[in-house]
Amino acid sequence: MNVDPDLSALRVTLESLEVDGYLIDDDASDSDQRYVSGFSAPDAYQTLVTDEGVHLLVSGLEYGRANSEAGADTVSRRSEYDYQERVAEQGTYEGTVSTIAAFCADHDVDSLAVPRSFPTGTADGLRAQGLEVTVETDGVVEEIRATKTEWEVDQIRVTQRANQAAMAAAEELIATAEIAGDGTLIHDDEALTSERVTHEIERTLLDHGCGLDETIVACGADGADPHDRGSGPLRADELIVIDIFPRDKETGYFGDMTRTFARGDPGEEARRRYDVTHEAYAAGLEAVEAGVTGADVHGVVCDVIEEAGYETLRSDPNTDTGFIHSTGHGVGLDIHEQPSVSPVGGELEAGHVISIEPGIYDPAVGGVRIEDLVVVTDDGYENLTDYRIGLEPVTE
Repeated sequence: MNVDPDLSALRVTLESLEVDGYLIDDDASDSDQRYVSGFSAPDAYQTLVTDEGVHLLVSGLEYGRANSEAGADTVSRRSEYDYQERVAEQGTYEGTVSTIAAFCADHDVDSLAVPRSFPTGTADGLRAQGLEVTVETDGVVEEIRATKTEWEVDQIRVTQRANQAAMAAAEELIATAEIAGDGTLIHDDEALTSERVTHEIERTLLDHGCGLDETIVACGADGADPHDRGSGPLRADELIVIDIFPRDKETGYFGDMTRTFARGDPGEEARRRYDVTHEAYAAGLEAVEAGVTGADVHGVVCDVIEEAGYETLRSDPNTDTGFIHSTGHGVGLDIHEQPSVSPVGGELEAGHVISIEPGIYDPAVGGVRIEDLVVVTDDGYENLTDYRIGLEPVTE
């Protein structure tokens, strides 16, 4: 990874906590670990941040790759601290913890701050080794990650381009399907299902170096639940929500986009909800710029939807129809990260990458959601999504 993170805010936090260093003990599935270390490995390794630099402790298996790929100032093997001998004498747990303690001592660290997700067993073990361990409760690394470098924005843009190719493949399947007498969409003489569209999305993403654990292709009442993945045959005259959030396999950065389609005529009310959602989406984008809060943007979106006569969680916290989620969220190494575009969203800063994704939901009508991914700028935003918005699916 080539993030080159600015960890000055973390070091200010360490100074305020009066500790010598900050330790992460996890594998690269933890985005803070991947970000700070500049390294990705499937097994746990340790990243230590001090005033002098960023230091990694890795297994011999990962040492060569960490030396060539990681953004750390130093990389150490466990064997330098007699890891195997410690495990043989003390057992796996105590041997591992004492190895980490020796690594910390080698960098003149007697006191540590650790993230909220830090393993309790490691923390207790290090305390037993005589280190002072304090939990850093504010999530300072996540806050640092929220502001993207130009390199990071470029990586998200690449993932979003792959996302657009996948959406186009899905849209083409729907646009070219035949309509059976019972309204079922037919493709290649078989019912066009959510699963078939999802397969095409996944295949296209793999061709572009991306993958995803799951996606949403939800038709009719399924689409009225924002997180229903969808299943079974797709039908004409019903709303179809497609939400794709892939991750680049090399860099780890996510993209995110949602479009809503309908083959045929979903009805006047469904079309009205689509138009209102589109208006709310446009109003939300217009409100985005550095200095406004995520709460401000969310409020603008709620204004549009409420003025059209639909409920939001602002107008009725107990509603289960209407606009029943937040306007957006940060996207980066996690699909949901800071900042929040919600009733509690704080100030947006240039470099924040956020989704804008209003929606209106009702099982009797279906669901509508439109989502783009943008980077906040000093005077507005740059849209990282270049994909048409329209209810009727078309081919390229």
